[in-house]
Amino acid sequence: MKVRVDITKCRGIGLCEVAAPAVFEVGDDGLSHAVDPQPSEQERTAVEEAVSNCPTGALSIED
Repeated sequence: MKVRVDITKCRGIGLCEVAAPAVFEVGDDGLSHAVDPQPSEQERTAVEEAVSNCPTGALSIED
């Protein structure tokens, strides 16, 4: 699994960081970033929750 953040869509709301704090964080630029772009399978549920709850559609998963 690989996580992608489209920073052209991101507004830095931070729901992804709440759902999967080991994978996402809002950076100094005010945008979300994948701090672990290839999270473990144990993080899959949290990452899927973050992707589905992103209000701007900035997150995606590649298998």
